[in-house]
Amino acid sequence: MKRRLVFIITAVLLFVTVSIGVVIAHMEEISHLYGYAKAALSYYGSRGSEVVQIQTRLKKWGYYDGPIDGIFGPKTYQAVRYFQAKNGLKVDGIVGPQTLAALGLPTGKTGGTSTNKDLNLLAHLIYGEARGEPYVGQVAVGAVVINRTRDSRFPKTIAGVIYQPGAFTAVADGQINLQPDATAYKAARDALNGWDPTYGCIYYYNPATATSKWIWSRPVIVRIGKHNFCK
Repeated sequence: MKRRLVFIITAVLLFVTVSIGVVIAHMEEISHLYGYAKAALSYYGSRGSEVVQIQTRLKKWGYYDGPIDGIFGPKTYQAVRYFQAKNGLKVDGIVGPQTLAALGLPTGKTGGTSTNKDLNLLAHLIYGEARGEPYVGQVAVGAVVINRTRDSRFPKTIAGVIYQPGAFTAVADGQINLQPDATAYKAARDALNGWDPTYGCIYYYNPATATSKWIWSRPVIVRIGKHNFCK
């Protein structure tokens, strides 16, 4: 009887070990196929410094109320899914490059397509926020995004800046999902290439519609179209 029990327990442990190994191998294969560094793919059961960063950012933005322990457990998983759902990302609970970028964290991407992704996302933001504005004003909106990536108070990636909660009306009301026109793409490209009509501004607002007392306290550097640009 004892031998049979030991055999059953051993078989179960072996099955669990093999299953976990298969899952991990599968995730690493996905990482390799899509050109992602292993450190840029966190999922349920992951541990380490990247998970700490994910938890810290999610907690700071109000998506996560668990401990910052570097363990990707149930609460972290649910928080990731909530963040993905709120920011138009694939809701799978896996923190791959797109979710990392939206969190403003390093993506580990080794391929060369990030520039095209940045261009496309920035064009969507410009179109959602500033279509109808003069061309220089559209470039200026893109420049504000670029300037924020260089400011320690903001995420370091374009996606991180754009998807930071409450940062842009176009994200909140879904206008970022509208298809940009050629002008928006051209403005995004000019902003990415270094044209900054705002002279380093990191904020802008429409004085006809702005209700925040705080934004009115910022020094206005330049006015372009309907927007005030400030630092």
